[in-house]
Amino acid sequence: MQLKLLNKKEDKVTFLITDTEAYIVNALRRMIIEEVPTMAIEEVTFSKNQSALYDEIIAHRLGLIPLTTDLKSYNLPSECKCKGKGCAQCQLKLILEAKGPCTVYAENIKSKDPKVKPAQPNMPITKLLKGQVLEFEAIAVLGQGKDHTKFSPGLPYYKSLPILTASSSANTKKITESSDNLVAKGKGVEIKDLSKWDESQEQLCEDNGITVEYSDTDYIFTIEPWGQLDVDKIIATAVDIFNKKLKEFEKKLK
Repeated sequence: MQLKLLNKKEDKVTFLITDTEAYIVNALRRMIIEEVPTMAIEEVTFSKNQSALYDEIIAHRLGLIPLTTDLKSYNLPSECKCKGKGCAQCQLKLILEAKGPCTVYAENIKSKDPKVKPAQPNMPITKLLKGQVLEFEAIAVLGQGKDHTKFSPGLPYYKSLPILTASSSANTKKITESSDNLVAKGKGVEIKDLSKWDESQEQLCEDNGITVEYSDTDYIFTIEPWGQLDVDKIIATAVDIFNKKLKEFEKKLK
């Protein structure tokens, strides 16, 4: 297996995985969604809520706010020495005190740990009118996407690498004029940026004499992180977890 970076942005990273099988790529995708842990708000205690939203609605919104995560400082509650009862190694306290008129944003949440804070500070929580007050104390824990999707670190997906074959009647001029991502190469066309390949380009090729087939060994993999962890950390953690599971499986077989 080999990896090649195709495109990297703050909110989206695409790379090419070659010389592998679909089940391996899909296993990586599932490890990211279900197993890579992140911090998220699990409990909320309201002392005052004079906003137009019920407590449970605000609590639901708080749970879905991505929190930057320090995996070295926190344990999963099930793996902590306190056995999930709650301690500084598996829980984090966050507080908010706001008085209207104002819009309450994620950035208004104050964390006891500067390394764990809202990854998207401009996410709105609620609006307060003049004199209205919102005060609460929240508990964030480390969790996994298999327990609740709020713990998933991002959206990973993949597709097979397209293989373009030109026929003798291929209209490469029309294809290249209609798409900025397809350029002429010899008697056929070439994909300029694999991360931008989509169904519209496939249809354009098929309609103009270019046959599109898909590889069984090479895949375009994309991750759109929510902000809790950077992409490098997400992939490294997913691979580590995958290797641990394989070792456990090997032991059980023996």
